Formats: sequence, C-alpha cells, structure tokens
Amino acid sequence: FADAQGDVFRGLEVVEASCNMASFQMGELVENVASGVDTYNIREPLGVVGGICPFNFPAMIPLWMFPVAVTCGNTFVLKPSERDPGAAMMLAELALEAGL
Repeated sequence: FADAQGDVFRGLEVVEASCNMASFQMGELVENVASGVDTYNIREPLGVVGGICPFNFPAMIPLWMFPVAVTCGNTFVLKPSERDPGAAMMLAELALEAGL
C-alpha cells in the first residue's frame, strides 16, 4: 500500500507543476544577437502525443505524461498495461469528470 501511495504522490507533483505550464510555453525573444538580427522561438503543440504505461508504475507514469501533454495543447493517447489497467481507467474517469 505504501508503494502505491508513493506512486500517486510522485505523479501528483508533476500535475502541480503542469498547472504552471502557461509560463513555460511563452517562448523567448533575444534582440540584437548580431547587427540587426533578433532571434525568437515559439512553442507550439505537437498535435497527438502517445504514452505507453508499464505495469509496475500504473499511476505515476501516466501522471508524468498526460498533464504535461494536455496543458501544452496536445491530444494524449494512453496505452495502459494490460496487466494493470485499473489506475489508467481511474485517471481517465477523473479527466472526463474534470471536463477534459
């Protein structure tokens, strides 16, 4: 039980960090890199992101992947382990309940 609890709490740390993802997505502008040259980068969603979950970390690995992918504007497809799909199903139900 303690391992499962730690699995969830380590995953929730990534969920909390993902709540601040908007500031990470802003991009950068560097002016006057050279004479009359400015550089910038724009961060854009990739589109569809997939994750494959192992059986030994059924909650932590999806929680590492899908909050970051979704808050960056991507669609996320999760393939849970066939040996332990329960945690992934619970996370999907919670995402649905949250309006995701």
